[in-house]
Amino acid sequence: MSDTTTYQSTARALLPAAAAAFTERVRAVPPERWSEQSPCAEWTVRDVVNHMTYEQRWVPPLLAGKTIAEVGDQFEGDLLGADPVGAWEDAIAAALRSWAMAREDQEVNLSSGPSPAREYAEEMLLDLVVHGWDVARGAGLDERLDPSLVSHVLTYAEPHAEEYAGSGLFGTPVETDRTDDQSRLLAMLGRDP
Repeated sequence: MSDTTTYQSTARALLPAAAAAFTERVRAVPPERWSEQSPCAEWTVRDVVNHMTYEQRWVPPLLAGKTIAEVGDQFEGDLLGADPVGAWEDAIAAALRSWAMAREDQEVNLSSGPSPAREYAEEMLLDLVVHGWDVARGAGLDERLDPSLVSHVLTYAEPHAEEYAGSGLFGTPVETDRTDDQSRLLAMLGRDP
């Protein structure tokens, strides 16, 4: 197996595709749908995009070795302002530049404690994929997700299902009769596919 093949199987390698899919959805949100309810309890479409912008703003300092305390609260509040699309695009571009320079095994100081960058990439990939669906549903857009991204995220998330269910990070798992990967992933993370 070549180094390229190995690299293509990592979450970090999939981040640009997931970011592009999320960005496409953000750009497609109709002006009147930003305030619509998303599948995330108490979050509008705008709130989901603000949350994801917040997450991406953390990537450069964390991958540069800063701690949570050093970053502090500089990214709190409304990060979208009058230009939600532009704010998102700026944040994701900076995050992707940082990921391109990161090493898979470098230590990152997360709220859960020190983790390798590859684990941080898995978490970020999961959020891009699942919250991309949240934006699509709330904004009335095409809800189909990239099957290769869903497959990777599902493989990562399934062993953590019980942990997620009790963490408060995701909703209570939903029963579904659907057996496709997208529906299984969404239901596991508290969304009605």
